[in-house]
Order: sequence, then structure tokens, then C-alpha cells
Amino acid sequence: MPAPSPDDEAYPAVARTAPSLAALDEHLVRCRACPRLVAWRGEVARTKRAAFRDEEYWARPVPSFGDERAGIVVVGLAPAAHGANRTGRMFTGDRSGEFLFAALHRAGLANQPRGVSRDDGLELHGVRLVAPVRCAPPANKPTPDERRRCSSYLARELELLAPTVRVAVALGQIGWNALLDALAGQGWAVPRPRPRFAHGAEVTLGRTEPAAAPASLVVLGSFHVSQQNTFTGRLTPAMLDDVLVAARDLAGVEPLPSRA
Repeated sequence: MPAPSPDDEAYPAVARTAPSLAALDEHLVRCRACPRLVAWRGEVARTKRAAFRDEEYWARPVPSFGDERAGIVVVGLAPAAHGANRTGRMFTGDRSGEFLFAALHRAGLANQPRGVSRDDGLELHGVRLVAPVRCAPPANKPTPDERRRCSSYLARELELLAPTVRVAVALGQIGWNALLDALAGQGWAVPRPRPRFAHGAEVTLGRTEPAAAPASLVVLGSFHVSQQNTFTGRLTPAMLDDVLVAARDLAGVEPLPSRA
């Protein structure tokens, strides 16, 4: 039976067989399984924002970014239309990313406080940025069907990262729910009723099969780094710092030396 084409709704599910992160990314960037998202990401790339009129937009699904042997995964929502949909790197090129990368740098998890393009020299240490939806959605709101189709990418990435990841940080309720859904399907004993999302929420999960490794995973919650939260003060730098430092310490990641 031939493999599904990138336009087929069944295409993302094939990602569950990817043997490596590189193979997963190679499969991902060809995906065209969500017609609404394909149309939107292309429209944004054609019309552009005035400040970026001379740039060529990525306008494809956005791979994850960061350490391939991460102790921490940070789960967002989806690429921003003029951010990662433009730059091709998760959380890069918009205000949300500026807020997040500055906090990662303060926590010793990034070598510099800013990320503006794929070739700017930014490197993450002990942490990897992932998302439940990999294409920019209109109004930043993917539909349930779009989230469902894209879930194979998050699920397989978590499986490939499982040998080293000890902490998962969910940015926002959608990230929280997508993360718990994926973990429940991978042998983690997610409580019922499901733990509720909150900033500062902390849940330690064990395995349904005790012999599996690792034996435990800590899930932390944080408000999303969207401008709606950071501009209003709902999420402050200190609040995000607290979550990331807790994640770093729980995962046993040694911070990069301060250059202050």
C-alpha cells in the first residue's frame, strides 16, 4: 500500500514511525494535511507585514528547536504568523519569543537572550521547544481537527526524547492538555480526573509499567508567553523565571555560566 501524500489527512500519522528527530523533521516540513492552515500560512507569506516585506517567509510546518538530548521540553501552542511562520524556527522573530528566550537565558538554558533568525547563533542548553500544532493558525486558534491531525508529531517527539527528558513545561492550557493526552498514550499514569492547568501547577507522573524508564516525569504549568499575558502583567518575567528555574533544577540541568 503506497504511503499517503503530504496532502492526505493520514500523512501526519506516518510520523509515528520516524526513527530519529531528523527524520521526524524531514517528514514534518512536507506536511499539507490541513487545508485551512496551508492556505493561511501561504497567504501570510504572500501579503507579509510591512516590516518584513523584503524577507522570504518560511511558510511551512515549523520543526522543534533545541537540545536533542534535552532534560526539559517546553510545550507551546503553534507558530506565530509573522514569527516562526516567517523565520522557520520555533518562537523566533516575535514578542512572545523575545520574552521566552530572555527567560531561558536568565535561567542558564540559552547562550543568548534573543532569537531573531535561524542563523543568529542562538543555542538552547538542556531544553527543547515543541508545539502541538506546527503551522500558524488564523487568529492563533487551531481547530480540534487540526490539533488532532498534528498530534502525531508531538507524540513521536516525546517518545524520541523520552530517554533524557525529566521535566515538561506546558505554556497555556492547550499545551497542557495536548501534553497530557500524548503522555497518557505512552504509558504514563495521568490521573483521572485530569490535573487542572494553572500557572505554577506541578504534577509528577509515574509509569503504568514500572519497569519502563524513566520512572517519573514532572509536568509544570505556566501561562503562555503571548502578548495578551505579558503585556497585561498576567505573566511577568519573575513568574516565568520561577517556573524555568524549577524545571532546570528538577531535571538536573547544569546552567550555562553567567556572562554578566
